[in-house]
Amino acid sequence: MVFGRSLTEARLISSANYVRTELPTRIAHRIRDMQRLPYVVVTNPHINEVYDLYYNAFDTFRKIKEIKTLDDNDKLCQVVQSMLKAHLTVIPKLAMGILECTDLMDATALDKFMNTILRARISRRVIAEQHLALTDTFHAPWFSPGAKLSESEFIGEVFLKCVAKDVVERCGATIHRICQQAYGPSVVLPEIKIDGHLGASFPYILSHLEYIIGELLRNSVQATVEVHQRRGSPAHLPPPPIEVTICESPQHVIIRISDQGGGIPHDIQPYLWSFSKGPASGQLLANLGQNRPTSSSSPHGSSLSTLSSRPPNLRLGMGLPLSRVYAEYWAGSLSLHSLEGYGVDAFLQISKLGNKNEQLTTRATMDAI
Repeated sequence: MVFGRSLTEARLISSANYVRTELPTRIAHRIRDMQRLPYVVVTNPHINEVYDLYYNAFDTFRKIKEIKTLDDNDKLCQVVQSMLKAHLTVIPKLAMGILECTDLMDATALDKFMNTILRARISRRVIAEQHLALTDTFHAPWFSPGAKLSESEFIGEVFLKCVAKDVVERCGATIHRICQQAYGPSVVLPEIKIDGHLGASFPYILSHLEYIIGELLRNSVQATVEVHQRRGSPAHLPPPPIEVTICESPQHVIIRISDQGGGIPHDIQPYLWSFSKGPASGQLLANLGQNRPTSSSSPHGSSLSTLSSRPPNLRLGMGLPLSRVYAEYWAGSLSLHSLEGYGVDAFLQISKLGNKNEQLTTRATMDAI
């Protein structure tokens, strides 16, 4: 954000060279991580495909010469764009590979590998998408070099005034629409009530926040509808509402999502935050097989939109662990409290980024992994 506040040709070219040198270095670290996996795991077809994608990306980026002109930058952007598109399938492929390798490697080691590779993937995509967005801004007809971007709503991909209430409402409407299609037009869906600090806003990358809140609301809506149906409640009676409370402090915004969807069954709890799902692996694998994003999916933006738009009956077992990776990446946190037989409270804590030096240091050390 600080870098993009006042954008000039020299700054854009400097950003391009950062992308050109940073991406292959980071990809090389991940290739090394994959090479350290047991041979039987890295030869899994899904993980092997991811390995090939990473290796090709590394090989492409290392050959790009120093960016000296705007024309050089445009060529770099084309490469970056095509890589982002080619790598849309990485998360589902990794998830399938990990589920297939559950018996071949210790679950803790597998989760550590997944967390590292996903966190690093976020950092690379943010670097790449931020540069593409800054390039788009620079070429926009309204833009004059050196203009202060902080007066606009976005600096690259960063939305400066992310209003928590608006995001919850937008995600809620999307989840209601998806559930209506899945359960039929006559289903009565729980109302999503929002209270607390309704004006709370902070800078954030919108697609990341929408993914996390979308996943939490999806879990709550589905659980509430299904418990309501199982209990044989009269069709015209609405299920209990989902209550979203927004709380703002100088450093954080906390969003609590409370439902009465029956809580999390005891046998699922140990696997809640894990990518390797124990007894449920077989069913989740079959579901993942039906949810493959194609490389023609949204070229800009992330594979998050592909994951978010899946039908509710297609449970992938990735929503919570992936949401936690995204929350923690931006110095936040995600936790759940389940009362079995009653419901779940999910707590998403968001750091107000850009006002804390120590957060940036933490981020730098996380990215260096």
